[in-house]
Amino acid sequence: MDGFEANQGYSQRFGLHYVNFEVGSRPRTPKQSAYLYAEIIEQNGFSSQKSKKFKAAERPLTRRLAALPPSEVPSQAKVVWEKFSSQSNFDRKMYHYGTFPEGFSWGISSSAYQIEGGWNADGKGLSIWDKFAHTHLRISNDDNGDIACDSYNKVEEDVAILKQLKVTHYRFSISWSRVLPDGTTNYINEAGLNYYHRLVDALIAANIQPHVTLYHWDLPQALQDIGGWENDTIVTKFRDYADFIFDRLGHKVKFWITINEPYNVAMIGHGYGVGAPGDFRPGTLPYVIGHNLLKAHAEAWHIYNDKYRAKQNGIISITINSDWSEPRNPYKQEDYDAAIRAIQFYIGWFAHPVYNGDYNDIMKTVIRERSLAAGLSESRLPEFTPEEVKRIKGTYDYFGFNYYTTVLTFPVDYKNLQHYDGDKGAGSTVDLTWLDSGSGWLKVTPFGFRRILNFIKEEYGNPPIIITENGISERGTVDLNDTHRSHYYEKYINQALKAYLLDGVDIRGYTAWSLMDNFEWAKGFSERFGFFYVNHSDPNISRVAKKSVSDYSKIITCNGFPHPASGHECLNPTGLNVTFALLIVATFGAVCASFCFFKSKNQICKSGKTF
Repeated sequence: MDGFEANQGYSQRFGLHYVNFEVGSRPRTPKQSAYLYAEIIEQNGFSSQKSKKFKAAERPLTRRLAALPPSEVPSQAKVVWEKFSSQSNFDRKMYHYGTFPEGFSWGISSSAYQIEGGWNADGKGLSIWDKFAHTHLRISNDDNGDIACDSYNKVEEDVAILKQLKVTHYRFSISWSRVLPDGTTNYINEAGLNYYHRLVDALIAANIQPHVTLYHWDLPQALQDIGGWENDTIVTKFRDYADFIFDRLGHKVKFWITINEPYNVAMIGHGYGVGAPGDFRPGTLPYVIGHNLLKAHAEAWHIYNDKYRAKQNGIISITINSDWSEPRNPYKQEDYDAAIRAIQFYIGWFAHPVYNGDYNDIMKTVIRERSLAAGLSESRLPEFTPEEVKRIKGTYDYFGFNYYTTVLTFPVDYKNLQHYDGDKGAGSTVDLTWLDSGSGWLKVTPFGFRRILNFIKEEYGNPPIIITENGISERGTVDLNDTHRSHYYEKYINQALKAYLLDGVDIRGYTAWSLMDNFEWAKGFSERFGFFYVNHSDPNISRVAKKSVSDYSKIITCNGFPHPASGHECLNPTGLNVTFALLIVATFGAVCASFCFFKSKNQICKSGKTF
């Protein structure tokens, strides 16, 4: 059990049982490792049954974890943790065979500033990312998106590599300042709009559905100059921009995303200041920004619903991102409550108003109490009017969701610090056994994908889900044999398949991130998420396929992971048949050559000639 560890006191714990030293009776609680070790003892080692991959799921668990303690914080996260509490590491990693539903949509993502380049071409206005990236020391290696992947001039090349991937949809974003240089309809840049017409037309001709994001972080600088997302007038300006795009492209586009990752817009750009526009005001500003983002999203949704849906027959939603949070110690109530707060301050911040109405009670209560305790007259979290709650609630046709990783959460007391992190009151760490990526924040945690999909199902009424981003990065020396990326997608998509087949989560589509190595915001070009390597040393900025291209395209062709015994046609790729045929031809040729050689030799010997 956890005990006194010499000069480290009680700060280090080696025990199989947790000891609560705050209680006089010093109660002991078994950790997961206690059950694992007990199982090893019972089996006198490791059961051979675990090596039988397809039988393992049927083996009875020798022990189950005790029921979780009741939480003081209401959340469906507890339902998810209880559901998977008895799942061993072996079980959660076990492969599952099966396929997604017929008509499942497979895609790949990008965003305007990250790939387009042409930062001042053909009348485009400046965006906040143009200004931010041109500011010394803001971006790693002082990189910028002036040229990026030059997609503004490479529509044909980009569609060609999309066809190579065999995707059924392509998610990209529109640069607001490319089509409306000052952010308003006072001046329309037809040359910029024509780029998107050409791209959409090329996609449709290739039988690839365009999935269009209206806002992926690159606000026109002209709007930032008058307050940007902090200024309430941004709500009507975004509505007018959306109205304009729906009018010009809506007859071709049937799938829309209003805003990508409002959490990152609010926190990365306006809280921590490490993204454009670079504001560091984490106490109140992120809540103001988030408030206006939600209202702007709702107005765009309503303008589409009221004015365009009947004649254009499309669907529209917001895309929300989140990590999954697990309690660092599954036997400490305070870790559970910290994990619940982390979830509600992340995914719940923006999902709750859209799907359930208004901000969640955890955020409203905590922020208000901490604000008043600091001597403020009101909560730092703005309040929606009853009319605004009604206007925002239900503004979705599907749940757009971006997921990459999982964290282990524990409580942190920030005292009276008036700060988003102080409000959340939770810190995070990772399991050191989790595989790394090229990004410090991204650990390979497939199991969390299934769990957070289950959370969305339970918390928001099982809405149809379209995964709009999921991927892994690398950095350093370029290696086209990116086995780590193939491994990541296989494991994560298989967990999504489990969520669909075993848990009843309504998943309608999956979108990988990203099409090609691109400008990764403050990391510049140092972190690479792409299926295609972009050679910036080549004047043509060529795209080169990595090994993962063929692996992802196979998953798409198979619509998941059909069992080898199913005889699914995707399991017998043409390439293998061709290789086998060539092998037969080569073997036949060798036999013929040998026959001719020995026949010739025999004739020579009969004639008396020597070698």
